[in-house]
Amino acid sequence: QVQLVESGGGAVQAGESLRLSCAASGRPLNAYSWGWFRQTPGKEREFVAAISDRDSLTRYADSVKGRFAVARDNTKNTAYLQMNNLESGATPKHYCSADLNYLTNARGATDRVQYWGRGTQVTVAS
Repeated sequence: QVQLVESGGGAVQAGESLRLSCAASGRPLNAYSWGWFRQTPGKEREFVAAISDRDSLTRYADSVKGRFAVARDNTKNTAYLQMNNLESGATPKHYCSADLNYLTNARGATDRVQYWGRGTQVTVAS
């Protein structure tokens, strides 16, 4: 049974940074792609970033390009999302995901993702 646990969320001021982590347990996810998504109440879960199994491919939502960076450490079975210059007014919960198919994450196919974490809250104050 694979479990994903996010951490690193919190409350920050606009323009500040946060680094989210997603630790997997249950089996090594070296062959899996990782994804990051976010969701605010009443809205659909939206794609943020994805990274392929061998770091060769990454993809970002247009709204975060140049500010966010996704990474992974297979030795720790963990993925990361570095978020810089956070924008005010946002209070989304961020979720990590894992799937054998990179395109499932990269295309934001939330209905097909194999594994989800429970999310970590990010609050950005102006």
